[in-house]
Amino acid sequence: MNEKETHPLTKPIKTILFDFDGTLFDTNELIVRTFQHVLDKYHPGEYTEEDILPFLGPPLIDTFKKINPENYEELVAEYRRWNIEHHDDYAKEFDGVSDTLFALKERGLDLAVVSTKRRDVLDKGVNQLRGRYTFSEVISLDDVEHAKPHPEPLQKAMTALGADPETTIMVGDNSHDIEGGQNAGVRTVGVKWSLKGEEFLRQFNPDYMIDDIRDILTIVDEANA
Repeated sequence: MNEKETHPLTKPIKTILFDFDGTLFDTNELIVRTFQHVLDKYHPGEYTEEDILPFLGPPLIDTFKKINPENYEELVAEYRRWNIEHHDDYAKEFDGVSDTLFALKERGLDLAVVSTKRRDVLDKGVNQLRGRYTFSEVISLDDVEHAKPHPEPLQKAMTALGADPETTIMVGDNSHDIEGGQNAGVRTVGVKWSLKGEEFLRQFNPDYMIDDIRDILTIVDEANA
């Protein structure tokens, strides 16, 4: 069930911004396996799976620049090649996601995806969702100059939807989702199925933490009662 971490929503919810990977779509194994492939190829024996977890979330270029400043472009290209090739083998939506998205649309909410992924790979995942037509806007890394936690991606989505930050929430599984929401002036919801762990996400003080994607419906119904 959802938990109020700071203070309850005092205004109705009209718009929900969702992170994609790790929040709506289970790409955790795909991402970890892709990093393992690239790092085993270019830096064999240097990175464990635990070392890889902090790489989930930030833009690939930023991550690989830190790992290999001289050849980061080659590592990014290899990552993207392997990731796309194996995408459908490992990626799937989390249980209850599409049903929840349909239920939110029936309640009259505007929904959007705000991701740090490139457009081509993001669209591939979004198109696998049964609830893909519920999104009024999809913001990818290619659509902005600054990735989350900068507020630009969230602000761009809200502008496209004509949304008010005070009636918008951001749902995500990583620190940059929560901080991006806070920087954009919206309430935030952390998901306990984050691969980095519930306690990691709690450090960033989301307004809510949820056990299941369906708990979003309770948050909306309570706020809009």
